[in-house]
Amino acid sequence: MSKKLFIGNLSYNATEEELNDLFARFGEINSVKIVKDFESGKSKGFGFIEMANEAEANVAIQNLNGYEYKGRALKLSEAKENSNGNRRSSGGGGGFSRGGSSGGGGGSFSRGGNRNSSGGGGGRGRSSY
Repeated sequence: MSKKLFIGNLSYNATEEELNDLFARFGEINSVKIVKDFESGKSKGFGFIEMANEAEANVAIQNLNGYEYKGRALKLSEAKENSNGNRRSSGGGGGFSRGGSSGGGGGSFSRGGNRNSSGGGGGRGRSSY
């Protein structure tokens, strides 16, 4: 049975072909996917690899988790499906928004964490293009 792995902390200039070669040392590869930004086409620094054999995938995790590749220590875990049927990492992770709203505005935050009502300006969302 195949097993899909999450690869985090991936170098932004890594290629799918290079990852295929790296993981092929541990077994047969079904697919490799580096997740890229929709607009820019640049890597987001993570991806997925599906290996044909679960035992071989486990060996790959043991050998490559923490392995320094192109100056970054890879973070590997089994990819799990969420309630929408999409895959995600089993390693947890933080969820935060990088901002951007399509309207409204508001001030900025001061160093002390208090809201500063001076300022304004709207968010930069898709509707402003």
